[in-house]
Amino acid sequence: MLRFLIRRTIGALIILLILSAVCFFLFFAIPRDPARISCGEKCTPENLELIRRSLGLDDPVPVQYWNFLSGIFTGRSYPTGDCSAPCLGRSFVHDENVLTLIQDRFPTTLSLTFGAAVVFLVFGIGAGMIAAWRRGTPVDKFVSGSSLVIGSLQIYFIGPLVLWALVYSTGIFSDPKYSPFTENPWQWAVGLILPWMVLATIFGSNYTRMVRSTMIEQLQEEHVRTAKAKGMSGPTVFFRYAWRGALIPVVTIFGIDLGTLLGGAIITEFTFSLPGLGNLSITSVFRADLPVLMGVLLFSSAMIILMNVIVDAAYAFIDPRVRLS
Repeated sequence: MLRFLIRRTIGALIILLILSAVCFFLFFAIPRDPARISCGEKCTPENLELIRRSLGLDDPVPVQYWNFLSGIFTGRSYPTGDCSAPCLGRSFVHDENVLTLIQDRFPTTLSLTFGAAVVFLVFGIGAGMIAAWRRGTPVDKFVSGSSLVIGSLQIYFIGPLVLWALVYSTGIFSDPKYSPFTENPWQWAVGLILPWMVLATIFGSNYTRMVRSTMIEQLQEEHVRTAKAKGMSGPTVFFRYAWRGALIPVVTIFGIDLGTLLGGAIITEFTFSLPGLGNLSITSVFRADLPVLMGVLLFSSAMIILMNVIVDAAYAFIDPRVRLS
């Protein structure tokens, strides 16, 4: 296990290094000047040059990239303030440390992720188990057909539709708004219920189809047929043997989905105007804010890689036949 974790950690660091290099050098290919954006509309050439020097944009691109990497371990000093390690840079637009911006926005993304995960796991897995249990019946056909139709839809279609139907037209729900859980748990849940519903609708349909197919496959396995031949009841065989074998693909997909959502549910946060990492990344793209883009990219990538490592390590606990080498 230790060798596996060390090997995966080294691989993760290499991947993060490659991603950061690609993003950093591609940024300078776009025809926009970050210094001019930071300077504003009424910008004199003197102020523009001063901002360019203060942001380090007058250095060659490889030098800027090296300064970015070294700042992660040693910190950096800027004319407007210091950035202690781990320093992901200082925002061109917000004039604030990138790590501080990520820390401020991450609670919103975390709330959105785990709330939606609970909903789509409960309903998605539950519907898949019901469809597998009632295989070939109208219930199975309805659940399978519904999940297929819903899974073909996209968040950028369902999100505005839900807002129009439940907020603007009928007023059943108020406009989604994030409130910290520590301040008002009820308002926190009410403000996120619509984004949870949208994410759960999209992701839950995938889990429904996966659980149904894997449960049906597991019910045909030799050890399950043996358990039936020994006289075990149908529910015992279903939940004790078939269900455990069907967990591995579910855990695999869930780890990837959770890592992606933790990195920032971009479309959902933008649609519902939630101040999370996804919304921050979109704003940074529009404003050519490279340090924030790099910070969110590395954080999102680290979340996805971390969840993959956790999923791989969890295989041995879910199924004793799986061993990490």
